[in-house]
Amino acid sequence: MRKPFDRIPLKFINYVYWMLLVYLIAALAWWYIELDQQNDLMLLFQQEQVMKNNPADPGALAAVQDAHDRNAKQYIGEGLTFLVITILGAVFVYSVVRRQIRYHLQQKNFMMAVTHELKTPIAVTKLSLETLRRHKLDEERQSKILGDAINETERLDALCNNILLSSQLESGGYQLTKQEFDCSGMVLSAVAAFQKRHPARIFEVNVPTGMVLHGEEFLIRLVLNNLIENAVKYTEKDVPVRVGLEEFDNTLLITVADLGAGIPEMEKQKVFDKFYRVGDESRRKAKGTGLGLYLSTKIVNDHKGHISVENNHPVGTVFKVMLPKK
Repeated sequence: MRKPFDRIPLKFINYVYWMLLVYLIAALAWWYIELDQQNDLMLLFQQEQVMKNNPADPGALAAVQDAHDRNAKQYIGEGLTFLVITILGAVFVYSVVRRQIRYHLQQKNFMMAVTHELKTPIAVTKLSLETLRRHKLDEERQSKILGDAINETERLDALCNNILLSSQLESGGYQLTKQEFDCSGMVLSAVAAFQKRHPARIFEVNVPTGMVLHGEEFLIRLVLNNLIENAVKYTEKDVPVRVGLEEFDNTLLITVADLGAGIPEMEKQKVFDKFYRVGDESRRKAKGTGLGLYLSTKIVNDHKGHISVENNHPVGTVFKVMLPKK
């Protein structure tokens, strides 16, 4: 059951928050003006009293003026201090609350996406098995149905791996097992698996043989799978996906380039945040959970590497993964 405050629009809450902040600053300014005026009136009153009682004593007038100046400086100092503390506190509270709200919305979208991602492969696999049980099909048809079921099962397995690994890497419960492995063979094997799953797609591969990397092959392959999966997901079927592997001194560079719609400049760094997905959630058609690039970033950082995204030419996106060989 939704709470009453859950029905209040976030934009309305922002307006109320900033109105209260403006009111608080106005009240602080009014307090300062009132105190300053009272200080001036007190100066006039004390000067009149001195003139009546001790008109020939110049030190008394100077003492009254000095007290007035000290009070004026005190009010200015206190007012500025309260103003700075109020503004800093307001900005801090606003940023924290806004970040929490955004994180809550991303988690909500993530749960919706995960639910959809889980239901689809389960439904397809169930339908495939029921079809095989109820109908006597020829060998070619059976092979196709089994292939579809296996593909959906692999998607489900990849999703579960992403979720589990994300939790383990964040909590420090996953221990890396680094060793030298054939990075060229790993990349070629990963591309071949995608080619088998998506026979209609075009994959252009530029991978020299014999390149060795020191790291955990399972995790590096997971990074590559996430990047290729995104390239396949966000591009049309008739445009190629380019996968490359290059060597620079003691560093290997893995690139995955597509000719899709690209990523807006303002969102290039956000795509590596947890649960973040490009575009409006209500209008987005592509499947996903927003964990792939976040998890890839964690894995690459744990391998002392760097992952980045750039514009492809003439259109599209290029993801680059720099990894030290040792």
